[in-house]
Amino acid sequence: PGMYIGSTGERGLHHLVQEVVDNSVDEAMAGYATKVEVTLLADGGVRVVDDGRGIPVDIHPKEQKPTLEVVLTILHAGGKFDSDSYAVSGGLHGVGVSVVNALSTKLLAEIKVGGRSWRQEYTNQVPGPLEDLGPATDTGTTITFWADGDIFETTTYNFETISRRLQEMAFLNKGLTLSLRDERVADEETEEDAEGKQARVKEKVYCYPGGLEDFVKHINGPKDPIHESVISFDAKGAGLEVEVAMQWNTGFTPSVYTFANTINTHEGGTHEEGFRAALTRVVNAYAREKKLLKEKDANLTGDDVREGLAAIVSIKLSEPQFEGQTKTKLGNSEAKTFVQQQSNEWLGDWFERNPSEAKTIINKSISSAQARLAARKARDLVRRKGALEIGGLPGKLKDCRSNDPGECELYIVEGDSAGGSAKEGRDSMYQAILPIRGKIINVEKARIDRVLKNTEVQSLITALGTGIHDDFDISKLRYHK
Repeated sequence: PGMYIGSTGERGLHHLVQEVVDNSVDEAMAGYATKVEVTLLADGGVRVVDDGRGIPVDIHPKEQKPTLEVVLTILHAGGKFDSDSYAVSGGLHGVGVSVVNALSTKLLAEIKVGGRSWRQEYTNQVPGPLEDLGPATDTGTTITFWADGDIFETTTYNFETISRRLQEMAFLNKGLTLSLRDERVADEETEEDAEGKQARVKEKVYCYPGGLEDFVKHINGPKDPIHESVISFDAKGAGLEVEVAMQWNTGFTPSVYTFANTINTHEGGTHEEGFRAALTRVVNAYAREKKLLKEKDANLTGDDVREGLAAIVSIKLSEPQFEGQTKTKLGNSEAKTFVQQQSNEWLGDWFERNPSEAKTIINKSISSAQARLAARKARDLVRRKGALEIGGLPGKLKDCRSNDPGECELYIVEGDSAGGSAKEGRDSMYQAILPIRGKIINVEKARIDRVLKNTEVQSLITALGTGIHDDFDISKLRYHK
């Protein structure tokens, strides 16, 4: 099973839900479905309902049995492998519902297609009869499955894991409604009556008419954007499609999320490389052209340009190649070229058309570069200071006698007077005291150069002994508590 779903742990279990949801989302991407509903049932099953075309039930010309049965029992039989029927597909392992059936003790398919309603049940992959339930006024597919407890280490689904993924899918598929309902409380052995249990049923509904622009606003959350508009564009090429949305905020850390066929590519890949290269090039070219960077100034680095950037890069391609430890890194070289070309063109154009916002962005990148250079000087200063202090330790530190970091403890106290009384009451064999002054600098909100100039932070860095940044070495930590 690992070959098809990655693992038989919790991750693989959630992959089953993902495979079924992916089929429904493919219907939406092809323009046939508008909503997907996922329910975690009280008896441990999972139900996924969509309002797409419905899996066909007519006889498959090659296999001579209903197409529904072929889709549910033969690997790689789904529509995803007919290059015309769907332009792209999110199935990471590309195996579809047949694998879900293969790893379940029971699976129930209810289909509304061609004006009729159909039902077929599988028990340990063995198909029951395909039943005609009579006329249907709409279309859609409902798949309910019960994962096999003999195969999986756990068959308990995590509401938050599924909820997060459905929210991502809703952001990536503009206007598609995805919902998750958890009915498992209804099965708990409690004194509570049915109504009380029903009230505790959890439900989340996601739909984002703004798509990726809404995603960027969601990532920015409480952070203030430094320019008003969310920059966004989409472009199509031969077998490729890219969509990008981005906005800079007042923070210092970048949040760049990349996706390929709606799969979160945590490890990045060629699409992210193309985007980064284009972004750095466009910002530098614009800054030079408008004389915001002087001739003697060095180019801005990628890190300078991405400081405080919230961005989503979503690419869709017909034959994705995934690499890396967890198969979440895109390897297609054509993706880099395509994303880089499109980003160059669109971003260059946006900067030209929005000069005042562009200037704000460039100024942020320039101040990031200045902070980087100041931080380098401050780091060198901290390193030199550490080497110069007697024994390399700050003067205020009341160290302990033991040389075994495993048993040493560091107590940080406020002010010298507290330091004095703590010194009296400690066990000087393994307890060290470091007094620091009053309210310390907020390291999350301040730039690194200001943080490193702070005397209290310098004392802490020196006392801990691990070094910082490129010189950081956890094995040199002087206190384990």
